[in-house]
Amino acid sequence: MSKRKPPVILAKNSVAQSRLFTIESLDLRFSNGVERTYERLKPSNRNGVMMVPITEKGEILLIREYAAGTEDYELGFPKGLVDPGESAEQAANRELKEEIGFGSNSLTQLKQVVVAPSYFSSKMTLFLAQDLYSETLEGDEPEPLEVVRWPLSQAEELLSHLDFCESRSITALMLTLKHLKLL
Repeated sequence: MSKRKPPVILAKNSVAQSRLFTIESLDLRFSNGVERTYERLKPSNRNGVMMVPITEKGEILLIREYAAGTEDYELGFPKGLVDPGESAEQAANRELKEEIGFGSNSLTQLKQVVVAPSYFSSKMTLFLAQDLYSETLEGDEPEPLEVVRWPLSQAEELLSHLDFCESRSITALMLTLKHLKLL
Protein backbone atom coordinates (compact mmCIF):
# COMPACT_ATOMS: atom_id res chain seq x y z
CA MET A 1 0.00 0.00 0.00
CA SER A 2 1.55 3.30 -1.05
CA LYS A 3 1.30 6.32 1.20
CA ARG A 4 -0.05 9.35 -0.64
CA LYS A 5 1.43 12.76 -0.09
CA PRO A 6 -1.04 14.96 1.83
CA PRO A 7 -2.30 18.15 0.19
CA VAL A 8 -0.49 21.43 0.76
CA ILE A 9 -2.18 23.67 3.34
CA LEU A 10 -2.42 27.10 1.73
CA ALA A 11 -4.20 28.82 4.65
CA LYS A 12 -5.78 28.13 8.06
CA ASN A 13 -8.45 30.45 9.44
CA SER A 14 -10.69 30.33 12.49
CA VAL A 15 -14.24 30.82 11.22
CA ALA A 16 -16.30 30.31 14.40
CA GLN A 17 -15.72 29.81 18.09
CA SER A 18 -17.75 28.68 21.08
CA ARG A 19 -16.79 28.17 24.68
CA LEU A 20 -15.61 24.63 23.85
CA PHE A 21 -14.78 24.51 20.13
CA THR A 22 -13.08 26.50 17.39
CA ILE A 23 -14.03 25.74 13.80
CA GLU A 24 -11.14 26.14 11.41
CA SER A 25 -11.15 26.32 7.61
CA LEU A 26 -8.27 24.84 5.65
CA ASP A 27 -7.52 25.94 2.10
CA LEU A 28 -5.87 22.91 0.48
CA ARG A 29 -4.12 22.14 -2.81
CA PHE A 30 -4.08 18.47 -3.76
CA SER A 31 -1.28 16.83 -5.76
CA ASN A 32 -3.39 17.05 -8.95
CA GLY A 33 -3.70 20.83 -8.55
CA VAL A 34 -7.32 20.86 -7.34
CA GLU A 35 -7.94 23.36 -4.54
CA ARG A 36 -10.67 22.98 -1.91
CA THR A 37 -11.65 24.45 1.43
CA TYR A 38 -12.33 21.99 4.26
CA GLU A 39 -13.68 22.75 7.73
CA ARG A 40 -12.76 20.95 10.92
CA LEU A 41 -12.69 21.37 14.65
CA LYS A 42 -9.36 23.02 15.44
CA PRO A 43 -6.99 20.46 16.99
CA SER A 44 -6.83 20.79 20.77
CA ASN A 45 -4.01 18.28 21.34
CA ARG A 46 -6.16 16.62 24.03
CA ASN A 47 -6.88 12.97 23.61
CA GLY A 48 -9.37 10.79 25.42
CA VAL A 49 -9.69 7.38 27.03
CA MET A 50 -12.52 4.87 27.28
CA MET A 51 -12.47 1.78 29.48
CA VAL A 52 -14.39 -1.50 29.47
CA PRO A 53 -14.31 -2.45 33.17
CA ILE A 54 -14.97 -6.10 34.01
CA THR A 55 -15.42 -7.30 37.59
CA GLU A 56 -14.13 -10.59 39.04
CA LYS A 57 -17.78 -11.77 38.95
CA GLY A 58 -17.81 -11.38 35.16
CA GLU A 59 -19.86 -8.19 35.00
CA ILE A 60 -19.24 -5.35 32.59
CA LEU A 61 -19.66 -1.95 34.29
CA LEU A 62 -21.35 0.66 32.13
CA ILE A 63 -22.59 4.14 32.90
CA ARG A 64 -25.77 5.88 31.88
CA GLU A 65 -25.29 9.62 31.47
CA TYR A 66 -26.92 12.53 29.72
CA ALA A 67 -25.66 13.22 26.18
CA ALA A 68 -26.40 16.72 24.92
CA GLY A 69 -25.96 15.62 21.28
CA THR A 70 -28.88 13.17 21.42
CA GLU A 71 -30.71 15.06 24.19
CA ASP A 72 -31.17 11.79 26.08
CA TYR A 73 -29.49 9.45 28.52
CA GLU A 74 -27.12 7.02 26.81
CA LEU A 75 -25.55 3.78 28.04
CA GLY A 76 -21.81 3.44 27.44
CA PHE A 77 -18.44 2.91 29.00
CA PRO A 78 -16.58 5.28 31.34
CA LYS A 79 -14.55 7.83 29.38
CA GLY A 80 -12.86 11.18 29.63
CA LEU A 81 -10.02 13.44 28.57
CA VAL A 82 -6.34 12.93 29.28
CA ASP A 83 -5.19 15.84 31.45
CA PRO A 84 -1.92 17.66 30.62
CA GLY A 85 1.06 15.70 31.99
CA GLU A 86 -1.00 12.55 32.42
CA SER A 87 -0.45 9.28 30.53
CA ALA A 88 -3.42 7.53 28.92
CA GLU A 89 -3.17 4.80 31.60
CA GLN A 90 -3.23 7.37 34.41
CA ALA A 91 -6.21 9.10 32.84
CA ALA A 92 -8.01 5.75 32.46
CA ASN A 93 -7.59 4.95 36.15
CA ARG A 94 -8.61 8.46 37.23
CA GLU A 95 -11.74 8.37 35.07
CA LEU A 96 -12.69 4.91 36.37
CA LYS A 97 -12.44 6.18 39.97
CA GLU A 98 -14.44 9.32 39.15
CA GLU A 99 -17.20 7.65 37.14
CA ILE A 100 -17.71 4.16 38.62
CA GLY A 101 -15.82 4.19 41.95
CA PHE A 102 -13.20 1.62 40.94
CA GLY A 103 -9.56 1.67 39.89
CA SER A 104 -7.85 -1.05 37.85
CA ASN A 105 -4.66 -3.00 38.52
CA SER A 106 -4.75 -4.38 34.97
CA LEU A 107 -5.30 -2.04 32.03
CA THR A 108 -4.89 -3.58 28.58
CA GLN A 109 -4.73 -1.17 25.67
CA LEU A 110 -7.07 -2.44 22.93
CA LYS A 111 -6.70 0.23 20.22
CA GLN A 112 -6.41 3.93 19.61
CA VAL A 113 -9.34 5.22 17.51
CA VAL A 114 -10.33 8.47 15.82
CA VAL A 115 -14.01 9.40 15.91
CA ALA A 116 -14.44 11.43 12.72
CA PRO A 117 -11.05 11.99 11.04
CA SER A 118 -12.48 14.31 8.38
CA TYR A 119 -13.54 16.80 11.06
CA PHE A 120 -11.78 15.94 14.31
CA SER A 121 -8.14 15.04 15.09
CA SER A 122 -8.27 13.87 18.71
CA LYS A 123 -7.66 10.22 19.41
CA MET A 124 -9.26 7.99 22.02
CA THR A 125 -7.40 5.06 23.57
CA LEU A 126 -9.65 2.11 24.38
CA PHE A 127 -8.73 -0.07 27.37
CA LEU A 128 -9.91 -3.30 28.95
CA ALA A 129 -9.90 -2.72 32.74
CA GLN A 130 -9.64 -5.79 34.96
CA ASP A 131 -8.55 -6.59 38.53
CA LEU A 132 -10.73 -3.76 39.84
CA TYR A 133 -10.47 -2.30 43.35
CA SER A 134 -12.78 0.09 45.15
CA GLU A 135 -11.66 3.74 45.13
CA THR A 136 -13.64 6.89 44.46
CA LEU A 137 -12.50 10.30 43.24
CA GLU A 138 -14.75 13.31 42.76
CA GLY A 139 -15.50 13.85 39.09
CA ASP A 140 -16.76 16.82 37.09
CA GLU A 141 -20.17 15.40 36.12
CA PRO A 142 -23.16 17.65 36.90
CA GLU A 143 -25.13 14.75 38.41
CA PRO A 144 -24.29 11.29 39.76
CA LEU A 145 -23.80 8.74 37.00
CA GLU A 146 -25.86 5.57 37.02
CA VAL A 147 -23.59 2.50 37.06
CA VAL A 148 -25.14 -0.43 35.19
CA ARG A 149 -23.83 -3.97 35.71
CA TRP A 150 -24.18 -6.22 32.67
CA PRO A 151 -23.22 -9.92 32.55
CA LEU A 152 -20.20 -10.48 30.32
CA SER A 153 -21.89 -13.70 29.19
CA GLN A 154 -24.67 -11.53 27.65
CA ALA A 155 -22.35 -8.87 26.19
CA GLU A 156 -23.51 -9.38 22.60
CA GLU A 157 -27.07 -8.46 23.67
CA LEU A 158 -25.81 -4.93 24.36
CA LEU A 159 -25.53 -4.44 20.60
CA SER A 160 -29.32 -4.45 20.28
CA HIS A 161 -29.97 -2.39 23.43
CA LEU A 162 -31.70 0.86 22.42
CA ASP A 163 -29.58 3.27 24.44
CA PHE A 164 -26.22 1.54 23.79
CA CYS A 165 -25.51 3.21 20.46
CA GLU A 166 -22.29 5.21 20.72
CA SER A 167 -19.83 3.98 18.10
CA ARG A 168 -16.82 4.19 20.44
CA SER A 169 -18.57 2.03 23.05
CA ILE A 170 -19.59 -0.53 20.41
CA THR A 171 -16.01 -0.61 19.10
CA ALA A 172 -14.63 -1.03 22.64
CA LEU A 173 -17.07 -3.86 23.35
CA MET A 174 -16.22 -5.72 20.13
CA LEU A 175 -12.47 -5.35 20.71
CA THR A 176 -12.90 -6.58 24.30
CA LEU A 177 -14.84 -9.65 23.19
CA LYS A 178 -12.19 -10.35 20.55
CA HIS A 179 -9.37 -9.90 23.08
CA LEU A 180 -11.09 -12.23 25.54
CA LYS A 181 -11.71 -14.70 22.68
CA LEU A 182 -15.47 -14.54 23.21
CA LEU A 183 -16.23 -13.76 19.56
